[in-house]
Amino acid sequence: MGIQDVYQKVIRYAAQKHAERHQTLPGTIIPYDVHLSNVAMEMLVVAMHSQDFDTELAVQVALLHDVLEDTAITAEELTTGFGPQVTTGVKALTKNKNLPKCEQMKDSLQRIKSCVPEVRAVKLADRITNLQEPPTSWTK
Repeated sequence: MGIQDVYQKVIRYAAQKHAERHQTLPGTIIPYDVHLSNVAMEMLVVAMHSQDFDTELAVQVALLHDVLEDTAITAEELTTGFGPQVTTGVKALTKNKNLPKCEQMKDSLQRIKSCVPEVRAVKLADRITNLQEPPTSWTK
């Protein structure tokens, strides 16, 4: 399966799951899958400038990076649909809500560090895309 086919399969799945929760970009009516697509686009750019970069893995993890945190999908369902390597990456990017809020990011970053470079790149791309203009509902 080529990268375009992989992208289409995964974006449709992720978009459907986020839409079931009526998730949009904060403060907008823009569907959440725009954010997912932006993160995946960053992975395609990274792949053009990197050797030995698993583009297929990176794109899948990018498109699914919030699905465990924001939808009803389980890790088992994710593994069935996309395999253990994708699930490992998505789980690393998912905050453990059983921990105190102040420990969640540190825990996630430790798990991300133990993953392949593609997962670390997704985390950076997620941060980059989150630096877009804040929602209009925010005050200065």
